[in-house]
Amino acid sequence: MLIVMKKGSRREDLARVVRTVESLGFVPHVVEAAGKITVGISGNPGPLNPALFESHPGVARAIPITEPLKLAARNASPEGTSVRVGSRAIGDGGVFVIAGPCAVEGDHLVETARLLRAAGADALRGGAFKARTSPYSFQGMGRPGLELLVAAKRESGLPIVSEAVDEATLDLLAPVADMIQIGSRNMHNYELLKLAGRLKKPVLLKRGMAATLDELLLAAEYVLAAGNPDVVLCERGIRTFSQHSRFTLDLSIVPAVRELSHLPVVVDPSHATGRRERVPAMARAAVAAGADGVMIEVHPAPDQALSDAQQAVPLSQAAELIAQLREIAAIARPRTEAVR
Repeated sequence: MLIVMKKGSRREDLARVVRTVESLGFVPHVVEAAGKITVGISGNPGPLNPALFESHPGVARAIPITEPLKLAARNASPEGTSVRVGSRAIGDGGVFVIAGPCAVEGDHLVETARLLRAAGADALRGGAFKARTSPYSFQGMGRPGLELLVAAKRESGLPIVSEAVDEATLDLLAPVADMIQIGSRNMHNYELLKLAGRLKKPVLLKRGMAATLDELLLAAEYVLAAGNPDVVLCERGIRTFSQHSRFTLDLSIVPAVRELSHLPVVVDPSHATGRRERVPAMARAAVAAGADGVMIEVHPAPDQALSDAQQAVPLSQAAELIAQLREIAAIARPRTEAVR
């Protein structure tokens, strides 16, 4: 159920609604956006009677929601949601650029972060822990990698986006990362999603390699239902019969998300294409399609990268690409949107 508060309702009215939800044994989720306050309810096994809430002072209406999607649905926050990461937000009308190496590999991360900040990036990506298809592939530096992420943030000022691969790594990342990435292999790891929801830190949720849009949104619902409103979806390509790229980048999911959900969406063209020469074109296309941001693998010496070397863009090309993305956004989006 979605409870819509009247314009000008008092804080006491909202508190009364919240107490009523909790007294029923359910979880209230308060959303404030564009001057409107709504309260979503999760944990109820079936439909609730709107009269339970519509008699409360300050309540405009109570809307039953029978679909599985409740908190991630567009009508839960019709104006859309923005998620703050560092000094900027994803979903505020601009283009948020996350850039950096696939994995934390060594001391060069600190200099890379500084140069990416100068190039215009908004956040630094880098995996201290990596889930790899082969058990023999480089799986990150672990704890020493966390120390390098801290040093990179201190030097550059960029917030950190890094992947948790299980509960233990989630606990280790919590004091370090500004945004927790849940990778495509873990999109269906519902226990990890619940834990990320309880952490109350922004979550970047990557679409599974063969996941439908409904499955992606329901995975986000797990994080939201656990109490974390700050979820960003990430399209990173899906498996198809095509052999010309690592995965097939499904940019049609960007407008589809807009129709069904209020959550912001970013695109990862690096994992999708698997080829560095194709990353800039697909990053530009993602912004033109309306993505709230892009996530790009950037490395000072791509051919020497220990993880996904073939898809990393040279650091020397980062500034030009980021400038192009902002120019495209300025042209492709309504004048009312704020584009940095």
